[in-house]
Amino acid sequence: MRFLVDENLSPRLATLLVDAGHDADHVARVGLRASDDAILLEFAESTKAVIVSADTDFSALLSRTTRTSPSVVLFRRLADRRPEQQARLILDNLDQFASALEQGAVVVFMDERIRVRRLPLIPRDRDSRT
Repeated sequence: MRFLVDENLSPRLATLLVDAGHDADHVARVGLRASDDAILLEFAESTKAVIVSADTDFSALLSRTTRTSPSVVLFRRLADRRPEQQARLILDNLDQFASALEQGAVVVFMDERIRVRRLPLIPRDRDSRT
């Protein structure tokens, strides 16, 4: 799976995902440090990458559209964990949500559970912008 790690998480997380056999980059390594979230969404969609972030703005942006990609892995209240712990959470649970990420989803890691929400987050008939 291809991952794009947001700037609010360590570049080490991307390295650990690569070491585990995945394709992963950190936004700083691809020249997108301090980029607007909408630009990161477009980049991730064009490269078929899953965004990994602790920034809830990605969910908020996706909730206002009928987009079905890119997928997002979101750490809520877990951003203070070390990159090794974040990588372990993703890798240990990837089998559970890999299919959802491939089809379009927001996967939220919380303190005691994982929530998976399929994209689009709003029904297509509610979006008057399409």
